[in-house]
Amino acid sequence: MVVIGILLAYLAGWVLEWRWLAVLGCVPPSFMLLLMCCVPETPRFLLTQHKRQEALAAMQFLWGPEQGWEEPPVGAEHQGFQLAQLRRPGIYKPFAIGISLMVFQQLSGINAVMFYAETIFEEAKFKNSSLASVIVGVIQVLFTAVAALVMDRAGRRLLLALSGVVMVFSTSAFGAYFKLTQGGPSNSSHVDLLAPVSTEPADASAGLAWLAVGSMCLFIAGFAVGWGPIPWLLMSEIFPLDVKGVATGVCVLTNWLMAFLVTKEFSSLMEVLRPYGAFWLASAFCIVSVLFTLFCVPETKGKTLEQITAHFEGR
Repeated sequence: MVVIGILLAYLAGWVLEWRWLAVLGCVPPSFMLLLMCCVPETPRFLLTQHKRQEALAAMQFLWGPEQGWEEPPVGAEHQGFQLAQLRRPGIYKPFAIGISLMVFQQLSGINAVMFYAETIFEEAKFKNSSLASVIVGVIQVLFTAVAALVMDRAGRRLLLALSGVVMVFSTSAFGAYFKLTQGGPSNSSHVDLLAPVSTEPADASAGLAWLAVGSMCLFIAGFAVGWGPIPWLLMSEIFPLDVKGVATGVCVLTNWLMAFLVTKEFSSLMEVLRPYGAFWLASAFCIVSVLFTLFCVPETKGKTLEQITAHFEGR
C-alpha cells in the first residue's frame, strides 16, 4: 500500500501544480482521522486493562461471530518491557537484527536515487521527466507485488540477499556513470549533477545517461523485491510478544532517524567524495548488508514465534 500511495502521488504530480498537490495531500490524512473514530482498541490491550466486555465487543467487530475464537493470553505482555530483559539472547539478538535491518535499508541509497530520479531522466533526454517518475513508481509497485507473491516460497533471506546483490551492481553502475560524466577537480562547493563533462560530446553524455536510467530502474526493482518490504516484515516476526511494542518503536525510530541523516548529509557527502564516490560508498554498504543477511539474519519462513525465539536462545 505504501508504494501504491507513492505511485498515486507521482500521478497526481504529473497532472497537478504543486499547490493543488499540497491540497490533495490533505485528503488522505483527513479520511484516516475520520475513519479512526470507527476503529476499536485492540482486544489484547483491552484485556490488559481488565476491560473484558469491551475486548469481546472489539473481537466481534474485528472477527465476526464468536464461534471459533479464543480469548488471547495477556500474561507475558502485561509485564511490559524492562531493560534487564536485554541480557537475554532471545531479546537482544532480534533487537540488534531489527535495528541493523533498518540502518542498512537507508544506507542502501534509496532516498538518494529517488531524489535524483527526475534529474537522471532529464539527462537522458526524456521529454517529460514527471512521466518518468511515474514509470519509477510503476516499477516499485510491480516488484513489490512480485516480492509479496514469492516471499513465502523463496524465503526472506534469499530475497534479501538477492536484493542486496542487485543493489550492489546498480549503485556501482551509478558511480561509474557519475565518474564518466563529472569533470575534473573543482573549487566549487556545490555539486551539480546536471553538469556533463565538458570534454564529452552532448550525444555521448546523453548516451551515458541511459546507463544511469538502467541502473536506477534495476536498483528500484532490486530494492522493491527485498530490502524495501522485508525488513518491515521481519520486524513483525522476530520480536517476542512482551517486547514487540517497544522493539518495533525503536526500529521505526531508527529507520526515520537514518532517513533524516542520509537525506540531510548526502549532498555534503557528494561534495567530499564526489557523486561517484558517494554511490560507491552506498554500494559498499549494500555489500555489507548482503554479508549481514547471510551470517546474521535467520530464516523465518514457516516458523512460529516460539521456534524463532528458540533459535536466538540457542535451543
